[in-house]
Amino acid sequence: MPKDNPVDPRGPRFSAWMTTVVLAIVLLTGWWRLLAAQTVLFAMCAFISLRLNPWGHVYRYAIQPRLTPTTEREEAAPLRFAQGVGFVFALIGTLGYATGLTTLGMVATGFALVAALLNATLGLCLGCEVYLLLRRHVPALARPQ
Repeated sequence: MPKDNPVDPRGPRFSAWMTTVVLAIVLLTGWWRLLAAQTVLFAMCAFISLRLNPWGHVYRYAIQPRLTPTTEREEAAPLRFAQGVGFVFALIGTLGYATGLTTLGMVATGFALVAALLNATLGLCLGCEVYLLLRRHVPALARPQ
């Protein structure tokens, strides 16, 4: 997995707002193809690079230049792990909707929506927190010193 540079934490929060909108539309409409597109986006960010996120580009080129600069940065690894968690829930949701298991689709999408909304509104990245807990308690994930 390639290493991404640390990121301005406001970028992932903006992306979480956009993800919240997408997932809310899916829950309101059952439009599983939109959820499938979000699933692909989660996969690209988790397994290739955060720089592939189109919402990150919108933030970087349209919003960030208008904000007061910050030196605060977040490591990318927890964010990528969180994208992987989002991928799993979105994939389950997509499969649920696409196969007629609408309740499964709604529940999985709902979990992803709650996580995105917490990140967007409070800056609480559940996937990031899980990553940090795992890294602390699973020796294979710990950074070499």
